[in-house]
Amino acid sequence: MLNKFARAFVTRLLTPVARLALRVGLTPDMVTIIGTIGVCLGALIFYPRHEFLIGTLVIAVFVFSDTLDGTMARLSGQTSRWGAFIDSTLDRIGDGAVFGGLLLCFASRPGMELTAWFALACLVFGFVTSYARARAEGLGVTAANVGIAERADRLVVALVGTGLTGLFGLPDIVLTILLGLLALASAVTVLQRMIAVRRHILAES
Repeated sequence: MLNKFARAFVTRLLTPVARLALRVGLTPDMVTIIGTIGVCLGALIFYPRHEFLIGTLVIAVFVFSDTLDGTMARLSGQTSRWGAFIDSTLDRIGDGAVFGGLLLCFASRPGMELTAWFALACLVFGFVTSYARARAEGLGVTAANVGIAERADRLVVALVGTGLTGLFGLPDIVLTILLGLLALASAVTVLQRMIAVRRHILAES
């Protein structure tokens, strides 16, 4: 949902930055790689230490590279299948780092095992959501672009919730509830995509 309503606004906002990055010699692929490294460092250094605010701020700085690299590619005419492939592949690494960092944090804290399980569920269902769409498209089915919790939705909810927890010192139960709801929404999204693909295939037969 956020992909539809926010991406155009963010693209307009980042267009001047994209032009500047191109002028200083950066390429879209370089921005993709730098952004992924930044997200991974922010998530895997700070989240396991329960430093949610600084971790989220670091991640937020780099997470916009996902839109910035695409804007740069369009402005410079460097759009390519390789660029699309590396962008999608590294996105999965960044997402895994975010939920992996939360998993490492809560798995090591007594009494927070349920929160760790929810973080693991978010990580797993997030990967399956992306795989379901990619696999469907590999079979020539374009019906799997549905669901209540797409990548942008999951990432924004996780980062906002984690950042606010760190900013206001909210109890960890807030993240337990948030991750539980996010895991449920991710599971529903996987189911929605499975149903959509099955209906499409049956309609063709």
